[in-house]
Amino acid sequence: MAVQLKPVAKAPARTDGRRVLVDRRLPRAIERDELALAEHLPALAPTTELARWFRSRPSMWLMFRRRYLAGLEEPRALEALLELEDLAQSSRRITLLTAAKDLEHSHAAVLRDLLSGVRKPPASSGPQRAAASGRQRARRQR
Repeated sequence: MAVQLKPVAKAPARTDGRRVLVDRRLPRAIERDELALAEHLPALAPTTELARWFRSRPSMWLMFRRRYLAGLEEPRALEALLELEDLAQSSRRITLLTAAKDLEHSHAAVLRDLLSGVRKPPASSGPQRAAASGRQRARRQR
């Protein structure tokens, strides 16, 4: 299954496959029929607070991603995520629609990565983790 991202304002194309809107609201200027939606899953949108927080701190992408993934563990979001996975597995191609200006740094990109099987980076990696594991090795050798 192929998963792609597309701005909600872009016209439907044959190559879109099943189109799923993952924003909380439908866009104002576009009629629902024009969107050619297979599904609208508003429970997959980030909370209003998280979206506002990220808009004011776009450099905090990894923190947004982590918080958004934690929010997907809520019952309504988890149910919608399972529905999205079912749609994706029953389709050759699925297009996630969002009004986000930066598609690659949006909740839709996180969903695409989840559907494509890409894992989130481990929280305990980097120099701090390496230093900690070095200290643990030194203790074991004593």
